Amino acid sequence: MSDTPDTPPGLDLVRLRERLDADLPGLVTGPLRARLFEGGRSNLTYLLEDGTGRWVLRRPPLGHVLATAHDMTREHTVLAALHPTRVPVPRPLLLVADDTVVGAPFYLMEYVAGTPHRDAAALAALGTDRVRALGLRLVDTLVDLHAVDPDAVGLGAFGRPEGFLERQLRRWGKQLDASRSRDVAGVDDLHAELARTLPESPAPAIVHGDYRLDNVLVGADDRITAVLDWEMSTLGDPITDLGLLVMYTGLARRFDGALPGAALAEGFPTTAELVARYADGSGRDVSALGWYVGFASFKLAVVLEGIHYRWNQGGTVGAGFDRVGELVPLFVQFGLDALKER
Repeated sequence: MSDTPDTPPGLDLVRLRERLDADLPGLVTGPLRARLFEGGRSNLTYLLEDGTGRWVLRRPPLGHVLATAHDMTREHTVLAALHPTRVPVPRPLLLVADDTVVGAPFYLMEYVAGTPHRDAAALAALGTDRVRALGLRLVDTLVDLHAVDPDAVGLGAFGRPEGFLERQLRRWGKQLDASRSRDVAGVDDLHAELARTLPESPAPAIVHGDYRLDNVLVGADDRITAVLDWEMSTLGDPITDLGLLVMYTGLARRFDGALPGAALAEGFPTTAELVARYADGSGRDVSALGWYVGFASFKLAVVLEGIHYRWNQGGTVGAGFDRVGELVPLFVQFGLDALKER
């Protein structure tokens, strides 16, 4: 496959067009073009265009893929289940679970207009009142997700809630071992302390697994038009999503300059405000949140270490991957500190 501006790495547009014409006849009416969305650090996401229509394709990274990660079927399943609910997600159009078309499983979904806010300066241009309202709306959408009855949308068997946190710790410990290429100070201590202080989970819910502002699209009216990146979704402990959101917010503020983050925009709710909004909206106990922030820090340290490993192996594409490894120690330290503050 030639690498041209209309054929980015990881796609074969000729085979893809043949498959789309066979499974979704009439969807594509003109010459198919594609470009890779920048900003993603895990699965690869492409915008497809034919001059009149737009779609989005997701596939795994090109190289080293951790076991159980980058599951296209999982993402497609949860999108199909949530699309009829209050949770805004793109409508899935096609799942190809084999590697015969683009060299890996992939799925196609509708294109949804909106902005993924990753830059604090751009977000701050909205003004403090709009920034605050958006931050609170982000929490409200999470509350809506956790209020969905899994059985009612066909996701009753989407995960195994019993023993969820213990399995998650074991899983991410294995993921870390699979991506070890260097010593990371404190990461094993963080894992051990999390195992020692495991909390009791509340009633299970549909968990996103990587919920944050730059994984949602925001429309011109400041409404959230779509929640994206469902590769880590499952049934489990909903406070893990809140812990992750708090971790991202706290990290951006503590390491201002080292980590980008829209939470640095003036007006974005404080951590206490985010937590109170979730507690009020969901009615859940959040008193053990420090553990969940520590767990979120460990999980993201492992994810970034895996990306660092793939980048070193030449198995991922896009800008910014050369500095991912520098972020891992920041996540580890933040997690250790969160556990001390419990």
